[in-house]
Amino acid sequence: MSSIVFSFDTTEATASASELSRAATQVLPARQVVGMADDALLEHGAALEELGRQIDARRVEWAAEVGERSRRELGSASLTAQKGCRTAVELIQRVTRSSGAAASRLLKLGAETRPQRSLSGVEFPARFPRVSEALNNGDIGTDTARAIVNGLAPILDHVAIDDLAAAEFELVCAATGTSPESTVPAAADEITAQATQWRAFLDPDGVRPTEERAMAERGFSRGIAKGGLICGTYALLPEIAGKFNRVMDAQLSPKTTGTFLTDDDRAAAEAAEAEGGRDPRTDSQKRHDIFASMIDGIARSGDLPSVGGAAPTVLVSVTADDLSRGRGVGWIDGVDDPISFDAVKQFACTGGTQNIRFDSDGRIIELGSPQRCFTPAQRKAITLRDGGCIIPGCSIPAAWTEIHHVVPDAEGGPTHTDNGVLLCWYHHRSIETSGWQVRMRKGVPEVKAPPWIQWDSPWRPASKSRTRNRPPTRGRASTGPPARGEIREE
Repeated sequence: MSSIVFSFDTTEATASASELSRAATQVLPARQVVGMADDALLEHGAALEELGRQIDARRVEWAAEVGERSRRELGSASLTAQKGCRTAVELIQRVTRSSGAAASRLLKLGAETRPQRSLSGVEFPARFPRVSEALNNGDIGTDTARAIVNGLAPILDHVAIDDLAAAEFELVCAATGTSPESTVPAAADEITAQATQWRAFLDPDGVRPTEERAMAERGFSRGIAKGGLICGTYALLPEIAGKFNRVMDAQLSPKTTGTFLTDDDRAAAEAAEAEGGRDPRTDSQKRHDIFASMIDGIARSGDLPSVGGAAPTVLVSVTADDLSRGRGVGWIDGVDDPISFDAVKQFACTGGTQNIRFDSDGRIIELGSPQRCFTPAQRKAITLRDGGCIIPGCSIPAAWTEIHHVVPDAEGGPTHTDNGVLLCWYHHRSIETSGWQVRMRKGVPEVKAPPWIQWDSPWRPASKSRTRNRPPTRGRASTGPPARGEIREE
């Protein structure tokens, strides 16, 4: 059993910081955990956390005292004025070398958990006495204490004292594992959720002002260019976030939802995962790619207002030389950062191109017709045939997909239903590098998994159409895989 004994008397003025630091170094030698058995390592972590809670409690107590001695009404006699600091936060920052946010959190928690003193010097209990007691005893940490305080502080002046005390008591019990409902201490995140429930229960009318403030503060920024990304922020109302999360969850959990997957697709996805072929994207990256597909679907829906008499269109410009060489960069109208030629090719494959020639002075001297665009009728036909992104395991629906030229236009591929397949934004963007292969047989798409998913994978029909999907014919001899992008008629 790993244990740590570390005690000090805070009432002794001679207990200097250097002495405490030396004591801690002796108790906690560097790299002590290397080579520990698993159970001993976890026990050691629990003991360290217990020690950390004791130290954090003293830090909060210290910050509260600094704040008390730095009260504005003390004027030039305040501790901050004497030390040449504007605020108690600045003073704590300079002493602890912490961030302003960390110093502010310490100061706020200390003010809520220390005894209150009136102007006449009369002392009153702390605003959150049970939190204060549990914190000082090392039963809860600062994260948990802050969760309770921040959860209940907004209703201090709106509910009965007894009701507030009951909520504080229950939350402390839940955090320390002394609740009749559970003897397992709840983590700080759980306490945050419970405190929110208590606040709504005790002060249901208080939700309305919060909603009114949220309505005023909601937003979705356009973002700024930063390192090849457009970085912005969003502040969604809870009900909008709930809807957005459900859409994301539906696409990120194909095994549980299966809305757009056939049994064969689901089995293929599970087999790929069993072979170690997991999707290389993080959940955050998947959400980005789902959002990209959603935007494409909305733009193609025909329900959006026109811009300049035409449907909303993203203009991407690239020089004729770069286009013919297959290298260079492109520029999106309204976006300062350039895009790679891979992105240019994806735009061209999906939306087509229009040649515009300028003379040396910049005058337009030739305006070509749009080329390589699948018509709405072709898209409907391909949608009925493919039913969604044709890559096995992908649950992006047909309405959110793009049409990919199996044989590129530059290689003579026609803009025809026999040469177009549905791919989601991500699989379209990565089709040249991911290892997935696509071919057409008698106008029907087939896919072949990359080696990292299944070595020597067979070609298989790729349709997810509910009306077309049927068990593949067994025993049909293969005539061998064609080159990437080849259209094979049999």
